[in-house]
Amino acid sequence: METKQVFDAVANKYDLMNDIMSLGTHRYWKECLIDWLKPYPGMNIIDVAGGTGDISRRFLKRVSGNGKATICDPNASMLKNGSKNVDKYEDSIIRTCAFAEELPFENESFDAYIVSFGIRNFTDIQKGLEEAMRVLKPGGRFMCLEFSKLENSKLAKLYETYSMVIPKIGKLVVGDEEPYKYLVDTIEKFPSQEKFSTMIRDAGFEKVEYRNIFNGVVAIHSGWKS
Repeated sequence: METKQVFDAVANKYDLMNDIMSLGTHRYWKECLIDWLKPYPGMNIIDVAGGTGDISRRFLKRVSGNGKATICDPNASMLKNGSKNVDKYEDSIIRTCAFAEELPFENESFDAYIVSFGIRNFTDIQKGLEEAMRVLKPGGRFMCLEFSKLENSKLAKLYETYSMVIPKIGKLVVGDEEPYKYLVDTIEKFPSQEKFSTMIRDAGFEKVEYRNIFNGVVAIHSGWKS
């Protein structure tokens, strides 16, 4: 199943899908991401693979609308459904349909580049990281929230068992388990925290670090452009 077909299939229930895959805890994880970002008034961010607008709305809420968020997603269906989630900060949001590997923005355009549960679906992760470096201003920050590798082997085994059940639940909710099989597969194939940190450094970022949440079920990665 191709990536576009996956997100076309789940676009109208993507937030519900996140609830299923994370048992609702994705909301807490995203707040942890925004906490570490430390948004400030006037900040200009790009929210990549952010079709639902969830991250952008959280960011704008923190700065009381005094900022700018560009949501960039390659899937028009995701952007369309995300645009329905209108709130009082909608005027501060711009939506663009584009791939992370070929962003249609000038060099040094943004203060922060954020990707939440999307980078594992990039066609070329390294090229996507290089594009993040390109569009960030000097002193800009890259931040990524993604499913990762558990530190505890017993918990990892339990999580693996749960992952096998997710497609079955998905079939009950959206009537199709294939998108969920695809997404679980991308989680399993995504590199470890240390390997991904190396990839971020290879793209030119400095002060690269990560924070595990829930023993590494997810990790938040951070890097800075000098």
